[in-house]
Amino acid sequence: MCVMAGSSVMAACPTWPSERLKHETRALAAQIAQWDHAYHEEGVSLIDDALYDQAVDRLQGWRACLNDSTSHQPLTRRVTSSRGTLEHAAAQQGLDKTNEAGVRRFTSRRENLWIQPKVDGVAVTLRYQAGELVEAVSRGDGQHGQDWTARALQLPNVPNALPDTISAIFQGELYWQLEEHIQSHASDSGARGAVAGAMAQANPSPDVLARIGLFVWGWPDGPTAMNERLTQLSTLGFNTARYTHRLDEEHGAAYWRNTWFNNALPFATDGVVVKQAVRPGIASWSTASPEWAIAWKYPLQKVLAEVRGVEFRIGRTGRITPLLWLYPVELEGRRISRVSLGSLDRWQNLDVRPGDQVAITLAGLTIPQLDEVVWQTQERTPVEVPANENYHLLSCFQTSPGCDAQLLARLTYLGEQLELQGVGEGTWQALMDAGLIEDLLSWLALDQSELRQAHGIGAARSKTLYEQFQAARTASYSAWLQGLGMPPAGNADLERWPILIGYQHADWEALPGIGPGRAQALQAFFSHAQVQAMARTLQAFDVDGFE
Repeated sequence: MCVMAGSSVMAACPTWPSERLKHETRALAAQIAQWDHAYHEEGVSLIDDALYDQAVDRLQGWRACLNDSTSHQPLTRRVTSSRGTLEHAAAQQGLDKTNEAGVRRFTSRRENLWIQPKVDGVAVTLRYQAGELVEAVSRGDGQHGQDWTARALQLPNVPNALPDTISAIFQGELYWQLEEHIQSHASDSGARGAVAGAMAQANPSPDVLARIGLFVWGWPDGPTAMNERLTQLSTLGFNTARYTHRLDEEHGAAYWRNTWFNNALPFATDGVVVKQAVRPGIASWSTASPEWAIAWKYPLQKVLAEVRGVEFRIGRTGRITPLLWLYPVELEGRRISRVSLGSLDRWQNLDVRPGDQVAITLAGLTIPQLDEVVWQTQERTPVEVPANENYHLLSCFQTSPGCDAQLLARLTYLGEQLELQGVGEGTWQALMDAGLIEDLLSWLALDQSELRQAHGIGAARSKTLYEQFQAARTASYSAWLQGLGMPPAGNADLERWPILIGYQHADWEALPGIGPGRAQALQAFFSHAQVQAMARTLQAFDVDGFE
């Protein structure tokens, strides 16, 4: 079933200048045309169906921002096949999408409502004359579609002849037959693409043709009463009645939506359709969304998001983690505005920039992650990328250009190891912004009057901080070693500082649980000039272990 885009199309317009928006809109349209060509001509789906639908929505939104008249066209896969096209005997109507609140409003004002699963396949109009199949037309733009008559006559599950010599028009979905398919467990079945591929192939095998089923969801020129329509459809051999239920207080729309989402069906679905039993006559049908039916789709499990910005976070150990800031999107009930790429190498391979369109999923239903880059802007926004070689385990113990992020991470970690109460990243940032922090240990020398120079730190707060900083001098030797960033030393019982700085590689490797690589890292740490300078500072403050 075709679903028209709702408010998502009218999302905020890009902030690009008009000429760039025109350029990017043309480029996205060209990409969608390429996907369409592969889908219709080659039977290959180059993009996930849900992502395709969202990309078309995005294109329509951009066209609306440009006041492009094509923004009002139905949001469906375009007819690009070289095969002939036919006019639908009855217009294929798109459906407006809504949410739970919208369904409540829709059902509160109407009676005699029914519900069906929204089968995820490719829509078709079938015309029978005197009981014989004489025409099959793809969804197309709702008014015209591809001539699928010859292929439809080859499908075992589409009757060439009805058991009654009636003339009728049926609308439905050609779907890929699945065994015990549970939509909530396997949302990305590729079912729609499989059907499209079979319909586009020159000579699909009999086994492939047999996998295509038919779900009739509409009979435009059929009986007015729903019960009578369902009864006659069953008599004609269609299984519509099995998946069409009347809504009541016990079994409302939410009940059936949850049931079909979490239980086995022979086809993929992407939501439900709620419709009135009574609808206007066929003569008044158009491709516009009808008022008598509405679609309530399942929550997206993969969402198309636009990148708003790229941030490179530098951690305590010097690891650079790219973070994508997104224009907020909803995914499985969560509002997502950022996602980590994990490593600088991954960002460099993907080259994600502001304006790019990316697919976001949830790992373990909790952690947002980038699944793929769907489309990239033509004009690449410059991004300032930190040099990987400038950041490591022994960098940024003090303030210097480019070191703020790593020093802040070091201060935050040190405070945690020393168990400083109420001293987090925000406190350290305020002290840095006030110019009170020069290196990892300069806070030890601050008095209360100096602390009050930082934004948000008054008399009471400065007193508490001062007391915490003074108490840090009595923290354990091991806590200080960990907080300063000493590499892991296994189970080794470490000597006091004056002894450790004299250790050579062989001395470290001789300790239990320390191999050659770890020994090299430990020797480099204890012999580093800035680390030794910090040890002298701690010695001056009479910190145990550094005397």
